[in-house]
Amino acid sequence: MPWMDGKLCEATERGYRQASPLVRNKKDGSVLVLVPAGEFEMGDGKDNDCPKHRVSLDAYYIGVCCVTNAQYARFVKEGKGREPDNTNWKEASLAGHPVVDVSWDDAAAYAKWAGCALPTEAQWEKAARGPKGLLYPWGNEWDKKKCRNNTNKGNGQTCAVWEYPAGASGSGTLNQSGNVWEWCRDWYGDNYYSAAGAAKNPVGPARGSHRVHRGGSWGIGDASLFRGAHRRRYGPAARYDFLGFRLVRAVR
Repeated sequence: MPWMDGKLCEATERGYRQASPLVRNKKDGSVLVLVPAGEFEMGDGKDNDCPKHRVSLDAYYIGVCCVTNAQYARFVKEGKGREPDNTNWKEASLAGHPVVDVSWDDAAAYAKWAGCALPTEAQWEKAARGPKGLLYPWGNEWDKKKCRNNTNKGNGQTCAVWEYPAGASGSGTLNQSGNVWEWCRDWYGDNYYSAAGAAKNPVGPARGSHRVHRGGSWGIGDASLFRGAHRRRYGPAARYDFLGFRLVRAVR
C-alpha cells in the first residue's frame, strides 16, 4: 500500500522512533513491529481492575498502526466480511483512517483472514507502555497534543493512522492512546489479573459477556482513560464510530 509507506516514512522523519525490526504482513499490507520476549509490569494500580503484577510474554509482532478503511475494504470485497456500520467508510479522504463501526466478531474475522490475531490485553499493554513501562505511550505525564482526543479533533473525528508521531510508544507503535479505542482478544474479567494463569502469555478468562477494548478515543478528553493500563469493555456485537483494532502476529 504505497500511501501507507509514504506516510510512515514521513512519520519517521517527524519523530516516530523505529525501536525494533519491522515486517509487512503479506495478506493485508499491515506494517508490524517486533516486541521482544520478556517480563514486564502489567497494570498501574490506578483502577481497581488493573493492579500491578508481573507478566511474561513470548516475542510477537504488533501493528504499528490500526487497520484502515482501505485495508478493510479489500476484506469486504473478497466476500470475507460485512461492511462497517456507517455510510462514509469508502470515501477516499478516509482511506488512511482506522476502520470503525466494526464489532469484535468483525475484527476477529479480519484478523483471521489476514493470517494474524487480535492482541491479548497483555500484548496490547506491553507495546503501548514500551520498554520503560510508561503510563502513556510517550511518557508519564498527560499531553493532549500527542494524541487525537476531543480537545483537538476540531470538526472531525478520527485522524489518519500515521498522525501524532510525537505520541509514538517506545515500542514503535502509533496512536495506542487516542484516535480510536481498540478491540483486544480477551473476554473481560475484573479479577483476572490475580488469577494463577495470568503470569505467562495470558489470554483472559475462558468465557464472559464483554470483550476488552483499550486506548481512549477522539470522543473523550479525560486523561485517565488514555493510560496504557486502563481497561474498558463492550459486548462483542457492539459497533461504534470510536472503536477499531490493530493486529498481532506470532514470530515465525
